[in-house]
Amino acid sequence: MSDEASVETEKPIAGIGTMVFGKWDAAEVTCSDPGLAPYINLTTIGTPHSGGRHANAWFGKSKLSVVERFINNMMRTGKFSGKKQHCARAFENALDRIAQKTGENPLQKFIDAIIEAAPCEEITRIKVGAVSQPKAVDSSPNRRLDIALRNIALGSTSATAKSRRTLTEGILAELSKAAEGDITSFSVGKREEIERIAASAR
Repeated sequence: MSDEASVETEKPIAGIGTMVFGKWDAAEVTCSDPGLAPYINLTTIGTPHSGGRHANAWFGKSKLSVVERFINNMMRTGKFSGKKQHCARAFENALDRIAQKTGENPLQKFIDAIIEAAPCEEITRIKVGAVSQPKAVDSSPNRRLDIALRNIALGSTSATAKSRRTLTEGILAELSKAAEGDITSFSVGKREEIERIAASAR
């Protein structure tokens, strides 16, 4: 009986700590990219809405859940601007569908998509005299995560433009393709383009 009681107390409370949307345990998700791993934060307490309390803090966004950061990225411009509840519900429904299809933790697919969409190098312009030349530079892990989240969100929202596809379907399609490294996904295509331009500027 005491063993059963200890197991009950070890279970995380729904929506607090490691449970994202009160359904999926973030503690069992792994990140295969050692550079991104320290910057990916899946800790979500209840609803992914922090009210911007990390906005002006030094490296404040590293304390923010990547789930909330992805939802915020979907609200950048266009018809989903300011519709946080709609975007959060669409993302939750997309994760539900992934879980139904694969029978696995859908957060793992989300993290795999981020890893595949994160570029390792970019270009910067260095001025030599009157001429500015492009030079390849390594991207910092924080910037890699920013670009990956932005491009996955852009791919998800742009999939709904001029079509009857819902935002949930757009997120589902983008995450599924990106997690497999499919070049036809918007985010992986952008990563390939950035790295190709950087390789030519070495």
